[in-house]
Amino acid sequence: MVLFFILTFSVILGYILLIANKNTKKVTINTISVSRPQLKESGKNLKILHLSDMHLENISINPDELYKMVSEQPIDLIALTGDFLDRKRSIPKLSAYLQVLKKLNPQYGIFAVFGNHDYILKGKNFENLKKTLEINGCKTLQNEHFTIHVDGENLNIIGIDNYSTKHSDVKKAYEGVPEGDNLVLTHDPNVVLEMENVQFDYLLSGHFHGGQIHWPKPYHLIKMGKLVRMKMVKGLHYHGGKPFYISEGLGQTGVNIRIGSRPEITYHEIS
Repeated sequence: MVLFFILTFSVILGYILLIANKNTKKVTINTISVSRPQLKESGKNLKILHLSDMHLENISINPDELYKMVSEQPIDLIALTGDFLDRKRSIPKLSAYLQVLKKLNPQYGIFAVFGNHDYILKGKNFENLKKTLEINGCKTLQNEHFTIHVDGENLNIIGIDNYSTKHSDVKKAYEGVPEGDNLVLTHDPNVVLEMENVQFDYLLSGHFHGGQIHWPKPYHLIKMGKLVRMKMVKGLHYHGGKPFYISEGLGQTGVNIRIGSRPEITYHEIS
């Protein structure tokens, strides 16, 4: 009888894990619309493709599959919000994904910030990751900003480095930012709780994977900052009246499974 229960449990567990692994290929594609309240001139919407948490050690989507998913509509700007990988052997694998994004030819370019897993790499390995991003067309931002001009208006792309690893410096990132709309890219969204008196119009982030195993609740995220305790782990939220978005990410960490969450590709239409 005991053996029967053990075998039954093993079969059920194996089935659950099989389904959970298949979930990592079921990518959700979301479109979010927000407005630029300071916009002085009307013009076409700015379309941003947002990818986060690729985690190339545990990703179920290959570059060709990614291209098919994102090549059907024009993109103005691509935002990559960190956690590309955490092993130096994965760095060569990144180039193929970046070349896919480069083929989309976004009008205003590709911008990237780093996450906590990226900072597992040290010294020359981290520099190799950064170089790989840059030679494949990405502008990396480490507490820096870059201004583009959209319909005659400034759009400041502000890259705040990763908060959980204490690399973030909001003040430095904003130094010399000209008047205009502020789009913030960062990995760990918890930094938004320290930005109540800092102006931004929209913030894009990742980090939580939507829980990855979000059943019955993502209890394992409880140590990952105040936003989790505020039940903000994915999707569009507001703090101090300002909008920010938390992507569920494209890859996984630990084991390559998802329960109650899906890999995510997001389009943000800013009008």
